[in-house]
Amino acid sequence: MATLPSTEQSQRIVTLDIIRGIAVMGIFSVNVIAFAMIEAAYFNPAASGGHTGADLAVWAANLVVIDGKMRSLFSMLFGASMLLVVERAEAAGASGWRTHWRRMAVLLGFGLLHYFLLWYGDILTLYAVTGLVAYRFRNMTVRKLLIWGSVFLFIHMLLFGAFMGHMYQVDVAAHARGAAAEAIKDWNEGLGTFYPTAAQIAEDRAIHLGGFGSILADKLGEAGNIVGSTLIFIPNTLGLMMLGMAGYKSGFLTGEWDDRRYRRFAALALALGAAAGLASVAYDLRSHFYVIGMFTAFIIAETPFITAMALGYAALIILMSRSLGPLAQRVAAAGRCAFSNYLGTSLVATFVFYGWGLGLYGSLSRWQAWLLVPVVWALMLLWSQPWLERFYYGPFEWAWRSLSRGKLQPFRKPGRVGAAAPAA
Repeated sequence: MATLPSTEQSQRIVTLDIIRGIAVMGIFSVNVIAFAMIEAAYFNPAASGGHTGADLAVWAANLVVIDGKMRSLFSMLFGASMLLVVERAEAAGASGWRTHWRRMAVLLGFGLLHYFLLWYGDILTLYAVTGLVAYRFRNMTVRKLLIWGSVFLFIHMLLFGAFMGHMYQVDVAAHARGAAAEAIKDWNEGLGTFYPTAAQIAEDRAIHLGGFGSILADKLGEAGNIVGSTLIFIPNTLGLMMLGMAGYKSGFLTGEWDDRRYRRFAALALALGAAAGLASVAYDLRSHFYVIGMFTAFIIAETPFITAMALGYAALIILMSRSLGPLAQRVAAAGRCAFSNYLGTSLVATFVFYGWGLGLYGSLSRWQAWLLVPVVWALMLLWSQPWLERFYYGPFEWAWRSLSRGKLQPFRKPGRVGAAAPAA
């Protein structure tokens, strides 16, 4: 890609930051449910938290508009940012691979700490492991990145399809007349967990309200979960990272396309994604939230449409951020501090819901729990920009950078506001 004038390059980095800021804000919109109540309620609204009236509306809106789309967008941006960091390192005479693997090693450490000390829904571990694999594809052309990214998404669909087929057989066997004890056990320990009993919900609530020690003990007792959840989502995440690399190389994510092309792409992609999401909602309601069907619709059938909708959001955000108004600047700052904001949401949400904080876990309905979302969004927009006027990086970004480089990096800016950040 041709070298860009410094002003244009800065604009394009800001464009990536704005998209990243929207993505990290959107992710919390769906994650808040997983903080507030039993894990099963995230996918099955009938499990807990309410599934009528306002609760149903929150669930349906999140499923159609947010769920999967912002995570996909965030994963694509991770792939794009990986290329940017490697390019800068190599331009400065450093080893791209050494720079990259050290960053991923430190990110893995953060991810494991996040998982065990804060929240089971950590995504950093998955990004660190997948990022090491994604590096091997960095020199592919845009066309090859698009092809292979799509291939890995298809592999993800096949793997989950095979798993859902198996679980359907388990379901049938477990609920047949005279079902064997082993079949019932397999179902109850598998997708049957998404239909928790009142006793299971009470036990889960007691763990999360019992203080930090009880939550940590529960995590340590199920430490293998993070290994399994990481491995099973590598194909999907790798495919998305590769699409992000293609988006960076092609100029799509950096704002190089003309507005007419972005408008057409956004209109088509968002329409397709919304239609698929509405179809999933309709099926889920008609099936009375049959979990195997819900997983099949959302994780398998919707994958191409979720991916398209994420890219459609990127196109729309780029169009809306052509003129950098005050709000866009604050969103961009939130994107520059995305790592800190992601971990910050875990700190805020666990404090609000878990026993070591305010202890609201399991006591709110879905729509009531969601009321924390606009509060957290406001916090992101309020703190990020003033912080970056005084410091080069967000606090966790600075820690990640310093640990990756093996020495403390510049942190506080000199006296004047808006001083340029050190070279990567």
